[in-house]
Amino acid sequence: MTIHQKAGAANGLSNHTRQYSTFYIEDQFFGIEVLKVQEVLRYLEMTPVPMAPEVIKGLINLRGQIVTAVDMRCRLGLEARRNGELPMNMIVRSEDGAVSLLVDEIGDVVEVPTASYEHAPDNMPREQREMIEGVYKLDGRLLLVLNAESVLQTQASI
Repeated sequence: MTIHQKAGAANGLSNHTRQYSTFYIEDQFFGIEVLKVQEVLRYLEMTPVPMAPEVIKGLINLRGQIVTAVDMRCRLGLEARRNGELPMNMIVRSEDGAVSLLVDEIGDVVEVPTASYEHAPDNMPREQREMIEGVYKLDGRLLLVLNAESVLQTQASI
């Protein structure tokens, strides 16, 4: 038994599945590897950042830690939220610290079989294809796997 098999057996996971924290943006269903997600929170007040790129909606104070909030609707090239619609925060860990991804709705943690994985289709919009590492076919819907590092790296260069 390999180290990975022992770790999977110890935490009850099969080597043939992966776990993702999920969220929704419009009618799209996204997931990020569960180990990259620090926490999920309801809307938090933000302080705007003058002259910041449009995708940076502001800074939030997360128990004394200053966290950049990235609007995923804007990042994916989608329409802005209607007035009065508040986003939720998915706090993701990166090499440079925590970053909040502003999403429409938080989903559940899902465990998906690796056999249902496919690479992102070439006909996806360019803004999305750069950040989607793959797709899982689930019953009645697709889970778009977001490459958090790609989102955060490109966010820094915007």
